[in-house]
Amino acid sequence: MARRKRRSDHRKEVRRPEERPIGSGLVGVAWIVGGAVILLGILFALLLMGARPAAAQGLADFDYENLSFRGVMLEGGAVFPSGVESTGSFGMRADLGFLGPGVRVTAGLSRWSSSLRRSEVRALEERVEDLVQAETGSRPTVNLGQISLSDVAVNADAHVVWRVPPGFLTYAGAGGTAHVLRGGGAAIEDTFIQDLLNSIRAGINVHAGVEVPLTQQFRLVGETRYELVQSFSYLQFRLGGQFMWGGWAAGEEG
Repeated sequence: MARRKRRSDHRKEVRRPEERPIGSGLVGVAWIVGGAVILLGILFALLLMGARPAAAQGLADFDYENLSFRGVMLEGGAVFPSGVESTGSFGMRADLGFLGPGVRVTAGLSRWSSSLRRSEVRALEERVEDLVQAETGSRPTVNLGQISLSDVAVNADAHVVWRVPPGFLTYAGAGGTAHVLRGGGAAIEDTFIQDLLNSIRAGINVHAGVEVPLTQQFRLVGETRYELVQSFSYLQFRLGGQFMWGGWAAGEEG
């Protein structure tokens, strides 16, 4: 009982009600920045397209005529975030068609969950110890235990698609992402530390991949993605199967 009471008192010491969750001020910012990044991703794809010898088309060839829901992919993979233990991920991607010859637009959703590395947890513990020392004059020893972090990412990408022997499709591009981060742990529940971890953050990514069309309606897809988020980054590898409908688009046919 005494141990439980001391733990309750400790939570009261480290909690700072005046702190606001970072996410409360980033919701609007994330979508504004994310939208700007998506436009930059499309511009990046157009620049790559302009570097292709086969892309002799002018700007008039880039319009919304070929934008349509063409397929969906289910995927799994591995994520290597900075400051967080590497873990698995899963998600899906929608093929939204082509903005111009060879320039494809996609949207996706992915999720992963893992634990902060011990070095990151120790940095948080030292921060709490500093706060308590500043307020009480004595420095406690804080043990936050295991802290989890999960990420639900919603992204929109633009990339250039081209065919290479022996009939594979390759692509490269960039895009923008909105990340919904959630932190958890018995020792940080209802404290300012959990408020700091719970947030919505904007991110940008660059990526490249290979698609193997087994039939006109099904493809195997492998992708490497580097995501830069506010305060951290991660490398991700994805493997999935994409179901398609409709015929080949410009840039996909042989």
